[in-house]
Amino acid sequence: MFELKRLMLQEPRLTLAVAESVTCGRIQVRIGLIAGASSFFHGGITTYNLEQKMRHLGVSKETAEPVNSVSMEVAEQMARGACVFFGAKLGLATTGFAEPDVKRANPVPFAWWALAHDLGDGRTALQSGMVECPGLSRAVAQEAIATAATRALLQYLHQFRGR
Repeated sequence: MFELKRLMLQEPRLTLAVAESVTCGRIQVRIGLIAGASSFFHGGITTYNLEQKMRHLGVSKETAEPVNSVSMEVAEQMARGACVFFGAKLGLATTGFAEPDVKRANPVPFAWWALAHDLGDGRTALQSGMVECPGLSRAVAQEAIATAATRALLQYLHQFRGR
């Protein structure tokens, strides 16, 4: 994660905000361990229910309600919303189920992560992915999802920086 600071501060400098649900602050903790993180990290928010996702991140009720706030589209809306809420160029978001949900026919923990890059002039680059965590306990699944999301962020930054 310490590589993150170097990649964020290269020209053009980037800023980062995080919107978490299923990972419940784990990504923010990782970033907070980096000395000097305040030079690029604008902040993060944990929104655990739809009302808060709508209020703070602009998530659409019509999109989120039928899927219990867990889908690629919801993760992307959360990532965009993090950029807006914190005024950051990059937004990283997670949403998912840390445990199986038999009522919704989700036999294994899984989540979506999304990364939004505000390119300016109303343009946004989006990337997203799904993480499945069969057989993992709640806490281990949350860590695995946070790891996948932060790896995706680092991959994107390497690609953006041409490395």
